[in-house]
Amino acid sequence: MTISRESRPKASNECGERDEAAGARALAPALALCRQEGIALTPSRRRILEILALEGRPLGAYEMIDRVAETTGKRPAPISIYRALDFLLENGLVHRLASCNAYLACGHGHAAEEPIVFLICETCGDVVEATSEDLRGSLAELAARAEFAPRATVMEVAGRCRLCAGA
Repeated sequence: MTISRESRPKASNECGERDEAAGARALAPALALCRQEGIALTPSRRRILEILALEGRPLGAYEMIDRVAETTGKRPAPISIYRALDFLLENGLVHRLASCNAYLACGHGHAAEEPIVFLICETCGDVVEATSEDLRGSLAELAARAEFAPRATVMEVAGRCRLCAGA
């Protein structure tokens, strides 16, 4: 089982400033994947990916519009944000959490066909990205029995993280 917490940097340090180094570390696997796969990131796509990596938590499209406006001084049209997100989703650089209609950068570096489980804390909002070889095998067996060819396997599990469950 692989659990990824380190790909979710804290958005702010003690002084309330964004932790640029943590954002850059979270962005590094995505940029490496782009080089490996020959994926060209336009400046607007890269900006969205950087915002998600730096934020370290799921963001909705309209929150991203606000972040882009903060950094560029221009408020982008929602369609441009959604187009960038669609591209990033198609290329496995971000994930969409259906339960909260929000997006987060994928810093995990898993294979495209690997099932992803998001453990979402309903109290603090922390999201942990996890994979499991056992889960992959079980889902492949289930799909084969149903004669089904999955395109993507993403699951969301809501509950409380260790810290919130102890509180």
